[in-house]
Amino acid sequence: MSGKDRMERALRRQAMRAGPLDVAKVGVARFDFRDPYHLALTATWPMFALSVLGLYVAINILFACLYAAMPGAIGNAHPGSILDGFFFSMETLATVGYGQMYPATTYGHLISVAEIMSGMAFTTITTGLIFVRFSKPRAKILYADNIVVTPYNGLPTLMVRIGNGRTSLLTDLNVRLSALIRERSTEGHSMRRITDLPLVRANVPMFALTLTLMHRIDEHSPLYGHTAQSLIDGDVRLFLSVEARDSAINSTVHDLKDYKAHEVQFGMRYADAVTVNAEGRTMADLTRISMIEPDGIERLIEAEVGQGVRITSSERT
Repeated sequence: MSGKDRMERALRRQAMRAGPLDVAKVGVARFDFRDPYHLALTATWPMFALSVLGLYVAINILFACLYAAMPGAIGNAHPGSILDGFFFSMETLATVGYGQMYPATTYGHLISVAEIMSGMAFTTITTGLIFVRFSKPRAKILYADNIVVTPYNGLPTLMVRIGNGRTSLLTDLNVRLSALIRERSTEGHSMRRITDLPLVRANVPMFALTLTLMHRIDEHSPLYGHTAQSLIDGDVRLFLSVEARDSAINSTVHDLKDYKAHEVQFGMRYADAVTVNAEGRTMADLTRISMIEPDGIERLIEAEVGQGVRITSSERT
């Protein structure tokens, strides 16, 4: 096997998802057992449940073997029976009482005491991990499937719509939009750099329904001069970071959403998702949050972004 093949196999083994990015790392371990707390919190629920079950069974098998190693250590148990030792171990680990079997020798009592202490530690740690996993605050932010670029107040504007998926109110909403753009230095070095895309409004005191975030693509914008094709050719990625306070759980929640270049739609706009009914109540249909429609001037959009041309009302008609 060549060195290149070994490297490709190593990359496949270490492939992982870091937030919204699919990346591959060499020289790091996917599972670092020296940091079990982080491992337990980042594991999926099925993996966590199987790990707890496997550890529980392994502890009982270990103590069952210790009981069986000394015949007569357990009263009323078949001599050398690992099965009797296993069930006795489960009862001891759970501290539910011995029933017909009981420690019959000093050796049996010592192993029972060690198992009771192990059971208390196992139960405490498992309960704590489950509590932490359940208590982690999670944001329920809904995102439009696509970003749109359309003129607004005479300037090409990048827009992304988000919605509050909770029935409770989110307060002190802070959002940050960034772009991962490939750049070339004067020395000829190529690198990908995360650049902020300033929003028209990045802080909202109350977030109840939907919100359309806007970034003006003017001569100061990192996206100035880009077209739909140049975004794809440059493999530009956009990242939206959201932070808000959930009043229902009195905690700060965070979320991150990424968009690939082909998910930026030029010449489109978001269809209305918020209406006012006959009683004057504002209503948001979050099933329409990703719905887009042509803005009627799609043939001018790329020219706007590429040349920084302002569109007046007469040019739209």
